[in-house]
Amino acid sequence: MKNIIETKNISISFGGIKAVQNLSFEIHEGEILGLVGSNSSGKSTVVNLISGAYTLDSGTIIFDEKEILNKMGVAVRAKLGMGRTFQTPQPFSALTVHENVYTIALQTCSKAAAHKKTEEILKETKLEGFADMQSSKLPIEKRKWLDLARILANDPKFIMLDEVMARLNPSEMEESLEVIVDINKNLGVTFLFIEHVMKAIIKICSRCIVINEGKFLAQGVPEEVLVRKDVISAYIGGMSRCCCH
Repeated sequence: MKNIIETKNISISFGGIKAVQNLSFEIHEGEILGLVGSNSSGKSTVVNLISGAYTLDSGTIIFDEKEILNKMGVAVRAKLGMGRTFQTPQPFSALTVHENVYTIALQTCSKAAAHKKTEEILKETKLEGFADMQSSKLPIEKRKWLDLARILANDPKFIMLDEVMARLNPSEMEESLEVIVDINKNLGVTFLFIEHVMKAIIKICSRCIVINEGKFLAQGVPEEVLVRKDVISAYIGGMSRCCCH
């Protein structure tokens, strides 16, 4: 099975605090992999290292069978096929939903091709009915979908979703999970799914990885990993809050 991402002993420290320590894992092409850990466990730091927002102190990141060098910044990695969302959606607030995606598609397509591509992406992300709405007026879950739609305009192979279920009610969460699964199946995009809502991890992830204090703790099928005593112990408090959603 081909890996889209491999991290090999990646580490980074901030002022003496070891945020990520010798962390190694792989993400298989085409899967939705969950990344689980309590607050301050290093999850977002891992995303920032892979995406290029932070540079490694040590270790290696392999993307699509090619080593990613520290000098390759966010823009370079995006062109290679990486994408990421943020916990707070960041669309062009003054533009419509269509314009948000279209302006990005124009970077690599003609006007006609960009328009067609935008329509296809809005349909895939269930936003076609909101095409003419100013993006700042979208409800929160639709703004999160628009974040995904904007990434899809760059034809990504791999997307990191950083707590996209935050602030969503149960029905909004269910709809959002459907969008992610559809993109995975229909477009073949691989996902790293960082989430505190354990029901969401169990529902759509074939595997999950647990980190604690920036170090690898466990991996495997979510239903099996998340009931392990060492995982519960590391995640106590965070898990008790999240599992009630």
